[in-house]
Amino acid sequence: MQTEEESLPPALYVVGTPIGNRAELSPRAAAILSRVDVIACEDTRHTRRILPEDTDAPLIPCHEHNENTVAPALAERVARGERVALVTDAGMPGISDPGFRAVRACRARGLAVTPVSGPCALVDALAVSGLPTDAFLFLGFLPPKTAARRRIFTEHADAPYTLVFYESTHRILKALADIEETLGKERCVCVARELTKRHETVVTAPVAAAREAVARGSQKGEFVVLVAKKDYVL
Repeated sequence: MQTEEESLPPALYVVGTPIGNRAELSPRAAAILSRVDVIACEDTRHTRRILPEDTDAPLIPCHEHNENTVAPALAERVARGERVALVTDAGMPGISDPGFRAVRACRARGLAVTPVSGPCALVDALAVSGLPTDAFLFLGFLPPKTAARRRIFTEHADAPYTLVFYESTHRILKALADIEETLGKERCVCVARELTKRHETVVTAPVAAAREAVARGSQKGEFVVLVAKKDYVL
């Protein structure tokens, strides 16, 4: 019986890529990327920097602005017997990144879709946060408006699980202020910045203290924020 290493069947391969540290690209991911017929990626320039040296597959842009039209074409390639890899700039495709529409297009036609495990910022943050991980709700990126963010926090104020969301460098302090205003200054949170990168920081504390710590440091980079359930104490 042939193994995947010996025979790579036609499929859409959803490949996880490093969220920061380039050494996180797994041997399996590297092997698949070097053997597929085409690679659909969010940014061709970024993807070229992480590809194995023996990769010669052409790169096709697949991002939030063109995925609606690219997805059916990728599915058609798989239907014709091609091996198609799908990657984004960092982490697992489809998790607050492009990829969902391509996967849906293949699933709708009964085509094979295979995950190639890799880093995911929300999972990494959960693992090192010190907050409960038995149940959590991932909210993706929150709305840019203060009122909308506060409404979300209020709706989940008494939820028995950890909230997880991504936040931008421009809104991180505002988001933490919204948590403090709606849930109280003692609500325990974790703020993870630049995970696996050189300037990685992880702060787990009551939200008032966490906001002060983030304000004192750099707000550059990508943030994952976790909010503990009510009355949780580290």
